[in-house]
Amino acid sequence: MFQNPLQLAQLVFLLPLASAVVIALALRRQGNIAALVATFTATLVAAGGLYLAFSGQRFTASVDWLTLGSFTLSLGLKFDDLSALMLSIVGVIGLCVHVFSLGYMNDDDSKARYFGGLSLFMFAMLGIVFADNLFMMFIFWELVGLGSYLLINHYFFKPSAAAASKKAFIANRVGDFGYLCGILLCYHFYGTVNLSELAAQSAAGTMPVHNLIPLLLFCGAVGKSAQLPLQVWLPDAMEGPTPVSALIHAATMVAAGIFMLCRIEPLFAIAPKALTIVMWVGTATALYAALCAITQRDIKKVLAYSTLSQLGYMVAAFGLGSLKVAHGEASAHEVVLAAGVGAAMFHLTTHAFFKALMFLGSGSVIHGCHHEQDIFKMGGLAKKMPLTFVTFSLGVLAIIGCPGLAGFFSKDAILYLAMEKNTAVFVVLCITAILTAFYMVRLWKLVFLGATRSDDAAHAHEGGISMTLPLVVLGALSVIGGYEAIYGGHFDGVLKQIAHPHGGDHTTILGVSLFVMLSGAGAAFLFYKPAADDTLQSKAPGAFAALAALQMSFDVAYDYYVAKVQQRFAMLLNYIDLIGISGIIVRGTAGVTGLVGLATRSLHTGSLHAYVYWFLGGAVVLWFLASR
Repeated sequence: MFQNPLQLAQLVFLLPLASAVVIALALRRQGNIAALVATFTATLVAAGGLYLAFSGQRFTASVDWLTLGSFTLSLGLKFDDLSALMLSIVGVIGLCVHVFSLGYMNDDDSKARYFGGLSLFMFAMLGIVFADNLFMMFIFWELVGLGSYLLINHYFFKPSAAAASKKAFIANRVGDFGYLCGILLCYHFYGTVNLSELAAQSAAGTMPVHNLIPLLLFCGAVGKSAQLPLQVWLPDAMEGPTPVSALIHAATMVAAGIFMLCRIEPLFAIAPKALTIVMWVGTATALYAALCAITQRDIKKVLAYSTLSQLGYMVAAFGLGSLKVAHGEASAHEVVLAAGVGAAMFHLTTHAFFKALMFLGSGSVIHGCHHEQDIFKMGGLAKKMPLTFVTFSLGVLAIIGCPGLAGFFSKDAILYLAMEKNTAVFVVLCITAILTAFYMVRLWKLVFLGATRSDDAAHAHEGGISMTLPLVVLGALSVIGGYEAIYGGHFDGVLKQIAHPHGGDHTTILGVSLFVMLSGAGAAFLFYKPAADDTLQSKAPGAFAALAALQMSFDVAYDYYVAKVQQRFAMLLNYIDLIGISGIIVRGTAGVTGLVGLATRSLHTGSLHAYVYWFLGGAVVLWFLASR
């Protein structure tokens, strides 16, 4: 049917758009049919994407879309190992979320709008994955933001959902402004925004060094991947339906920032200072989010802060490639940077599996507990929901780095890179790993163990096959996703760049991993009792209050800035507009013109004597001027 893989890629790319259009135009009142259309489309996308990724065929193709003088904007597909790996993730997670949504959103009156939004988002995300230049990536980058806004705001009648969607949209626009400026500067200095051409210039050593350009592009990742200081939108985005959280805020949209960083690796390869900044932003985000997660009561917000922390790990891994260049060993920078990219993408892949699993697992819990989200009002769900308990437990074990599970391998790759390149980062990431084990075991114990602590929990039940099957699939991937053998060498351009510890380093990293996992998990297991009150809040109120204040610090700072700085500056500009521009310049000019007109009209009296007097007066004035 398809003469070449390009045709299949184009079909995979356009199918979700077709689904979104059909649902918007013909199925707005047919929720069940819309759900089936979107899910069938997601199935085709997943099947076609996996076939493309594992077929081993890689290609590039583009067409000129817009020409303005010497500037030409192209739309093209770049399908290499990096985009193949990301396509597999988007396809598999997208399909699991669609299938899960069939059960979770079954009673929703706006089901058609929801599934149409999912299809639109899938199309936008595939556009980022396939984009062969930064302008095209930016177009779909913004479309992803629109899809996220629509899905977070699905329950638009709730003020909290409306506020959360607006907050996410505005925070991402801040980062995207820097991203757009970076794209424009990239074209100005390098003469191209094509990803392959940028890589060729970097390899040839003809690219001038600019730290500003990659840092501006990084602003886009700071917004999309919710890094400090633009991380405030992600926890609030949990107001959207839980499957949306699994797709957008765990596995795909927030991972787009990491994918984009790996795409523009050539620009960072010549900008060691920029990479060092990226490294520290990721490290700080990882620690900050882990501290904030400890005080959360909402099951989805615990996972949201966990996502922030793991994204920080990925950004730090990418940035760790800067150190040898920074110390003057330019000949080694390519290998070190590739190791950072490999570690970041490897953790992105495994994280997509176990975090999507836990978000869908939380959706199963919320659905079974009649939409209760407070973990202190749950308990005893291991017996009520055994399949959810087993699969969710696999996700917890994976994220805390249990040996043999997916998260163990990818997190170890990052810790090893940190140990080799920067001791301070290594220490911070180890502390973060301890905190991760602590708050995840806290969540797991409070939700599933002990006695039920509410009527909703007492009547909890498993969902149907559409909700349990994705949990089983993602549970299996959370176990085997860390073994490179399952990828069959099809993504060697990415995964083979991972630096693996050997000899004594292997023993050291293994020992560190076991220590951080057991210390964090053991502390949480011993410290927290399945109860209706937060043990930390009752036994250490000062520490709890400090962590709560840390969580709110950025929101408080932004609220102060908006109210005391931005709003007052806006009022000043308003006064300048009313008094200076509208008043003096516009109305003043009109007023002077009117006065001149009034004065000149008064001279036209129709009296001959008056005209003679004015004539004689004018003649005298002219004679006086001529005599000078």
